[in-house]
Amino acid sequence: MDFQILLADDDEDDCMFFREALEELSLCATLKTVNNGVELMNFLENNLLNLPQMLFLDLNMPRKSGAECLSEIKQNVKFKHLPVIIYSTSSNIDVMDQLYGEGAHYYIRKPADFSNLKSVIRRTIDLILQKDVLPSTREEFVIQP
Repeated sequence: MDFQILLADDDEDDCMFFREALEELSLCATLKTVNNGVELMNFLENNLLNLPQMLFLDLNMPRKSGAECLSEIKQNVKFKHLPVIIYSTSSNIDVMDQLYGEGAHYYIRKPADFSNLKSVIRRTIDLILQKDVLPSTREEFVIQP
């Protein structure tokens, strides 16, 4: 099964590592990237007939934050069923709770180790595909390597 993943992250190195990890996992997946929140929302609006199966969303982006994008996505009937995985360096529990309440499916803290990055990407994709887009429980929300 070929599926499409969208990564919204302004850090070029993080995008490159994510792409390399995904390639090493040998999944039948296509990765598209956008570099800020405005670009993300424009991409979604312009691809209504071909939305990705999942979105990995960085929180700290220019022009529009990941949290603002999550809120817009979950309030828009055209996008609200899109699984959103927060992909961030933050480990703030209050922020995680807020994002869970806003409708994010999972939360990944960006791992420094490449093998851990591959592991959390693989586990997250498997969970999204297995659950057929049902949101996680709060206990399952944070995915650890």
